Amino acid sequence: MIDYNKNPFIVIWEVTRACQLKCVHCRADAQLNPDPNELTHEEGLKLIDEIYEMDNPMLVFTGGDCMMREDLFELAEYAVKKGMRVSMTPSATPNVTKERMQRAKEVGLSRWGFSLDAPRAEIHDKFRGTPGSFDLTLEKIKYLNELDMPLQINTVISRYNYDYLEEMAELVAKMKVVMWYIFLLVPTGRGQLDACITPAEHEKVFRWLYQLSKTAPYDIKTTAAQHYRRVVLQEKMREHLIEKGEIQYEDTITTDMASMKDGLKRAPKGVNDGNGFAFISHVGDVMPSGLLPIKAGNIRETPLAEIYREAKVFKDLRQPDKYKGKCGVCEYNKICGGSRSRTFAVTGDYMESEPFCVYIPEALRKK
Repeated sequence: MIDYNKNPFIVIWEVTRACQLKCVHCRADAQLNPDPNELTHEEGLKLIDEIYEMDNPMLVFTGGDCMMREDLFELAEYAVKKGMRVSMTPSATPNVTKERMQRAKEVGLSRWGFSLDAPRAEIHDKFRGTPGSFDLTLEKIKYLNELDMPLQINTVISRYNYDYLEEMAELVAKMKVVMWYIFLLVPTGRGQLDACITPAEHEKVFRWLYQLSKTAPYDIKTTAAQHYRRVVLQEKMREHLIEKGEIQYEDTITTDMASMKDGLKRAPKGVNDGNGFAFISHVGDVMPSGLLPIKAGNIRETPLAEIYREAKVFKDLRQPDKYKGKCGVCEYNKICGGSRSRTFAVTGDYMESEPFCVYIPEALRKK
């Protein structure tokens, strides 16, 4: 069991903020050209060393478009040779060639992630702000399949594609996908609040995803959707008790979450912004996540481990019992805790209650 007070489960490094796409939800508000102040090659190697020393967490290269970082594969190879699990999430642009995919496989990347946000070109292209993005993405996915490299599809669920999820799941199933990575939109960067689905629709999506997970030929993981864990645990407990003939399906289930295994095929306990998760920006700023843009320090001035372990925002986020409102008293707060990034984006207070969760904790129901 990883002690998230000391080390993260996963670290995301935004190797560059440059990107040729104009996605309407872009967290980074990406730009066309690399920032001249982004971390140098030598600083990148030093950062990888610091990450490795924190009990060797998972490392993901992201952007912008990480393919616009010239030394990307040299950095990846350095990390892989240290024994790190490295993946990347480049944008599907002409920068992604079959030769570069082959290079990634030779380097030893554990996974390659492409974003696909709708089953139809007109929806995906509008969301990505770039005509032709859908067709180009499918072309790149075909190349990756030919190389037999593990593929992850990333999808942001929002008002744009909410009505097309069934169709999207069917399309993903036709690809050689090991993971469908679902993001629930956080209104930060270019993302807008009115593009988010409602709290009730969040709950509906989570219950649909749980049923899909039973038959899908790929694993399902979520980000900025911590309450999916709560839904999975509720459903598993419900099914267990129904099987034993102890309850009716519509009964509400509550139990001691600390003693349960979630079976979600991922982190051994709930990862949340700043709690098992750390983000390093293209200029070295350390944040609880890319979606929670509160600078806790900079690796050019302070070691990553010191920032992660000692910065106030990180320490606050690792104390779910001190969350405000219903999240603070919720029996699921240690495996869920709500999306701290969405909470901050909507309320301005990262310790407030998740505004897109419909669940009423047992402690409040008793009152």
